[in-house]
Amino acid sequence: MYIRMLVLACAGLALSGCATIIEGTTQSVSVNTPPAAGAQCKLQSSEGVWYVTTPGSVTVHKTKNNLDVTCTKDGFADASQSVQPHFNGATVGNVLAGGLIGMGVDAASGANYTYPDEINVPMKPSAPSVASNPPAPAADAASAPASSAAAAPSAGAAPAAAPASSPSI
Repeated sequence: MYIRMLVLACAGLALSGCATIIEGTTQSVSVNTPPAAGAQCKLQSSEGVWYVTTPGSVTVHKTKNNLDVTCTKDGFADASQSVQPHFNGATVGNVLAGGLIGMGVDAASGANYTYPDEINVPMKPSAPSVASNPPAPAADAASAPASSAAAAPSAGAAPAAAPASSPSI
């Protein structure tokens, strides 16, 4: 009876992934966008798409592929960052326990990788757009109104002579 339980326990250990059991296939990551709190961020990997408002946390599925983070906020230039996963040491337990199948489970589930717990995506204020701050109109001689001195004769000046008429035939 004890031998059966021991064999069953060993088989269960060998057939399951150590990191999958210990670490799980998901991970919570915090996202910050200094100095722009309140940015809308999209996190995307081969396992899915997640959204978070900064500063905030979101639970993502772990994978061996990068986690691409794109953040937007009015008044700031869009910012992107690609976050590389790191190999998780819990998978080494499979080697020690002789569980090659467990290593395969960890690799297939992505549990043998982790992302940094905190992701910082710095944002820079955007330059003011021309549409929001139109330049002041330039004053030029062609568009300036005629001065009153040029438009009307000065006081005491003789009126301009009328053009001579040609004699009629």
